[in-house]
Amino acid sequence: MNRGQRGKMAMAAAALSIGLLTLTGCGYINAQQTSEQYAASDGTRSDVGPVQLRNMLIVAAGENQPGRVIGAVYNSSSNDVKVTLSGAEGAQTEIPVKKNSYTLLNESTDPAILSTAGGRPGSLVDITVREDGTNVNETVKIPVVDGTLKEYQAYLPGGSTPTPTPSETGTHTDGAHTEGATPTEGGH
Repeated sequence: MNRGQRGKMAMAAAALSIGLLTLTGCGYINAQQTSEQYAASDGTRSDVGPVQLRNMLIVAAGENQPGRVIGAVYNSSSNDVKVTLSGAEGAQTEIPVKKNSYTLLNESTDPAILSTAGGRPGSLVDITVREDGTNVNETVKIPVVDGTLKEYQAYLPGGSTPTPTPSETGTHTDGAHTEGATPTEGGH
């Protein structure tokens, strides 16, 4: 091999090395996104003993209105369990889950209804989750949504409709106009 061929081989090896460093450097600098677990939905996730709650939401027309719990409850134990969800003002619902199985809280199951949602749509409420297999209790935060998004309208208890907030009704305070208010309402 002559001097020219060795030079070309050295340049080719250097280019290959730089290319490999560039390709592997991306993984070194950037975090691997698939290793981070998160709730990829509107609902929350939590584990309580052998019970796993996934995509949990409360659908309600307002804070003091009944709320329907939707999501999925998984039971990884070898016993049937009853999961009790307790919220504000004594609101409570029970969900039976067979051993090594799951219960989907959707349109095909009996509704899991809390007598009061315990929070305005858009807020997070504290719900105590208790499963009777190992008697583990934990308080989790579950979001409250209303029927504003059409995919949740069918879950509103009793066919109720969301209660408009003052900003949605066009009312105003302190003489200031809000969206939907007309100039004659405030005497301006």
